[in-house]
Amino acid sequence: MMARGVSVIVSSCGPDLTPSLMRAVGSQVGPQGEQVTVFLNRGQSVQLLRDVARTGRVAVVFSEPHSHRTVQLKSNSARLREVTPDDVPALQRYLLAMQGELGRIGFAPDFAAAMLAHRLDDLSAVTFAPEQAFDQTPGPRAGQPLRGPA
Repeated sequence: MMARGVSVIVSSCGPDLTPSLMRAVGSQVGPQGEQVTVFLNRGQSVQLLRDVARTGRVAVVFSEPHSHRTVQLKSNSARLREVTPDDVPALQRYLLAMQGELGRIGFAPDFAAAMLAHRLDDLSAVTFAPEQAFDQTPGPRAGQPLRGPA
């Protein structure tokens, strides 16, 4: 589900545990889920990026809009990196996937394009190896740890 391209919200916190969060404009999951990269508009994510840089903490929620199936990944060793032209195919795949997913619930492709709009020179990437995974789908299993590949 996560590799397919679904709604992605990224959060962190500062040393004082004050939260910060932002919608990602793209994501990429390694073949075995061993590494995850989320892409953020730098200008809209100043505090979040500062918090990740300071603490290495990140919690990322992947949610499928049509079913509300949701998974949360956490790491204490996230790092920032520059976005390069090599990331463009992942960003394009993510946009197409979100247009399809949001289309399932009645939103036109232009909605996803506006929501995920970005300039390549204003993006930052947050890369991490998941250390914890949780089922966050509404219902009796919400908050339960996931075992094995998420």
